[in-house]
Amino acid sequence: MLHFVFLQGMPSAFFSRVGDRLLAQGAKVTRINFCMGDWLFWHGNNTVNYRGTLASWPDFFRTFCQREQVTDLVLLGEQRQYHRQAVDVSKAMGIRISVTDFGYLRPDWITLERDGMSGNSLFPRHPDEIRGLSARALAAGLPEMDLRPEYADSATAMAVGDLLFSYANVLLWWLFPFYQRSDKRPHPLIYFPAIGWRLLRVRLKRYHSVNRAEQLIAASDAPCFVFPLQLEHDFQIVAYSRFVELDEAIGEVLQSFAGHASPDVRLIVKAHPWDPGLKNWHRRVMRLARHFGIAERVIFLDGGSLDQLLARAVGMVTVNSTSGFSALLAGCPVCILGEAVYDVSGLVHQGGLDTFWCHPTKPDASLVQDFIRALVAASQLRGVFFAEPGMGVAVEAMAQRLFSGRVGEIRYNAQKVP
Repeated sequence: MLHFVFLQGMPSAFFSRVGDRLLAQGAKVTRINFCMGDWLFWHGNNTVNYRGTLASWPDFFRTFCQREQVTDLVLLGEQRQYHRQAVDVSKAMGIRISVTDFGYLRPDWITLERDGMSGNSLFPRHPDEIRGLSARALAAGLPEMDLRPEYADSATAMAVGDLLFSYANVLLWWLFPFYQRSDKRPHPLIYFPAIGWRLLRVRLKRYHSVNRAEQLIAASDAPCFVFPLQLEHDFQIVAYSRFVELDEAIGEVLQSFAGHASPDVRLIVKAHPWDPGLKNWHRRVMRLARHFGIAERVIFLDGGSLDQLLARAVGMVTVNSTSGFSALLAGCPVCILGEAVYDVSGLVHQGGLDTFWCHPTKPDASLVQDFIRALVAASQLRGVFFAEPGMGVAVEAMAQRLFSGRVGEIRYNAQKVP
């Protein structure tokens, strides 16, 4: 019998609903909770509360898997502390590992991969392999791709879920006294007031920000590169890049731009829309720009549409943001500084950052289409984590892929599996 063990997931009912569908198909399901936030979103039957230490967790998990004959592990990202240890144990025991998170494609896709994501993704990085997978996807019945959004997620439900999860852990910590957070975000008592205040300020300035971005696009024919900032605490930076702090990436980009970009080129640095504002990135970026003598060529934006900027940009620099997919689909050259599933010759610039400013390599349009088609067939589910009807669609699709054991594969008929 298949036995699925779920660890930490999104702060929503998504995982518990997937578990219900697997139970209905005849599988055994267990959720292991590490903290009160986990318990809030899945408790009762089929759950185990782990209240031990992080050091004791691998032995507990190994013993549990042996005793309960676990066949599958399902988790949100493989980089959380408890998840990394569980992945190591599972690999040693031959347990299948399925990892999920927000989709590589936005806004209404969910990623489901075998073993790991992003820099740890098993998705091929060689163009010939990608073209072969794309051909297999077409042969398997994958319809023509339509990436236009079908489902809307709820930012409110996501924010409320995050608040409930975080403050349950703060206020009721004594129920799981040895729990250790895996994320690098500031403490909830600092983080949530900060991001709430910043989002309010951004909302109040939205008209000004959008106007400034539109004026910038229309005002000058000078070529520009775009550098969208990422969240400093995100695992994309913490686990899949060499940077300890985002300041390091900003310094590297600005120094290279100063030394190698043509004098008539500008660089637009754009803040992440969900940044908590605990660091004044505008001030930090412009201070570095002045240090390198390029202040008049660097523009900082806190708002506006990235898609609009990409439509006129001659290139985009990123550590490894999923916005790279938007750039590739727009035909905009991309240079990455970290690890990413789209780090493929023919998709992104391979000559290094210093050469990118004067000789950016445009993505191969046919390879982009093959890459997206193969990626969708192998690892992307339509749907969202927090709102109906997209949540229900994604629950059904994930349960079906998990039960079939074909996570990360293209052998299924894509017209029958959403």
